[in-house]
Amino acid sequence: MHDLATRLRHLPPSCGPVRLIGVDGHAGSGKSTFAGRLARSLGDAPVLHLDDIASHGELFEWTGRLLTQVIEPLARGESARYAPYDWRARRFGPPLTVAPAPVIVVEGVGAGRRALRPHLARLLWMELPREESWSRGRARDGEEQREFWTGWVEAERRHFADDPSRPFADLLIRQCGKGYEVLNGPAGTVESNQPITLGDDPTAMC
Repeated sequence: MHDLATRLRHLPPSCGPVRLIGVDGHAGSGKSTFAGRLARSLGDAPVLHLDDIASHGELFEWTGRLLTQVIEPLARGESARYAPYDWRARRFGPPLTVAPAPVIVVEGVGAGRRALRPHLARLLWMELPREESWSRGRARDGEEQREFWTGWVEAERRHFADDPSRPFADLLIRQCGKGYEVLNGPAGTVESNQPITLGDDPTAMC
């Protein structure tokens, strides 16, 4: 991850003093895992999970809350403050504070939506087909979340039909045996294709 992290750290700020890096993709595509590893390579950069912003009542209608509570304060060089949603208790919890940092990773379905793209330094898309992603997500969450997934799939279909992210991705992230392959995205023009591995063997390729 070192090379990718270095490239991202050297980008110009995109939201006040912050370089916001969006990690988008279908539910179950591995966004959270990748974002966590990327954040560690960035020196433990903060990670904002959009699952904390969304809720059962607003699966995708959370843009205003994100802009008001997170994006606008960061753009002013101030700390963001938001109340993360508890998906089991079905209520918002105690507020969290995210101070401006050189890089902040925003991960979740919709991280590349049109209202957020102007504030992103780079948009990364997890390159895994939606049906495969959803199958992985269902297997991860188990029978307890079966009814939720039925509603989620339809909501995600509608969201990406109206506000697609992948066409605007700067980089595509493809998981492979021992790591990730980073490729130019549809909107990328200057990044060179580079396989990045997270295994013990630095010479391993996808």
